[in-house]
Amino acid sequence: MVDFGLGLLHGPPPGQTDQFLASLDKTLPQLKGSFRSIWMTDHFQWEGQPTFEAWTVLSYLAARYPEFEVGPMVLGQSYRNPALLALMAASLQALSGGRFIMGIGAGWKEDEYLAYDYPYPAPRVRVQQLEETLIILKKMWEEAGPVSYQGAHYRIKDAWCEPKPETKIPILVGGGGYTTMKHAAKYADIWNYPDCPLGPFVERQDILRRHLDDIGRDPATLRCSWFGRVAIGRTEDEAVARGLSRENKWTRDNAFVGTPQDIAEQMSAFVERGCDYFIIDIIGAPDEAVIGMFTEEVIPAIDGA
Repeated sequence: MVDFGLGLLHGPPPGQTDQFLASLDKTLPQLKGSFRSIWMTDHFQWEGQPTFEAWTVLSYLAARYPEFEVGPMVLGQSYRNPALLALMAASLQALSGGRFIMGIGAGWKEDEYLAYDYPYPAPRVRVQQLEETLIILKKMWEEAGPVSYQGAHYRIKDAWCEPKPETKIPILVGGGGYTTMKHAAKYADIWNYPDCPLGPFVERQDILRRHLDDIGRDPATLRCSWFGRVAIGRTEDEAVARGLSRENKWTRDNAFVGTPQDIAEQMSAFVERGCDYFIIDIIGAPDEAVIGMFTEEVIPAIDGA
């Protein structure tokens, strides 16, 4: 089965908070029954553009839209103490009725680390910290009573996480680095590789499967997902124009672009290689014609294929 999630922008246009909320209220009812989840990026700043804090948004989404699961795409692991993060996740899991997905990565956006006075260690250290965070999360969620752990970067002593999650919190690890994917193979339920064409996705997926072989894990137990943008139109020119209307890192190489048939074929190529979860920013939403092309034409074509 192929699942779909809606990826949100980091915040509203300047001075248009109401538009951000109105867009959600118009978009999400159209996705009910076709999309499984809503995802929010975890960043603090984008060159002065309005940028919402991820956990605040996730809490709002979980309460406002009970039909959907919610998750961050993806948390910067060093922005929050790992034990506190475990308790935050367990709390939201309980209050949402089991609809939270823990998306997490090593972190990368240097300017916001420095602006907010967070240490910004070398990539090797951040990836080590990611593994220790994953260990602490699992221990806090799964072990009875107070939890202790001593790592090279993080330490907890007699830390409580109550109530424990009654429903397992799925973990999504995002990133294409060799060691990050090793951590995904060991700890995650979903692996995500964003903004990439099919070729690089398959190359990284092959590395992931070697990691799974090394630890003796069945590849069928780890879902593979893609995160990025969709620019759809009745013609290719319309789709390209729609994509170019968005000021971001959109390109024809890192997004799905074209008519509904084109996009169904592009996504189906990923599905054939084992990708079964697409988390997408639909450029042009909440326009009903745009969303309808995806939900009424692309998704049935993928399911049929």
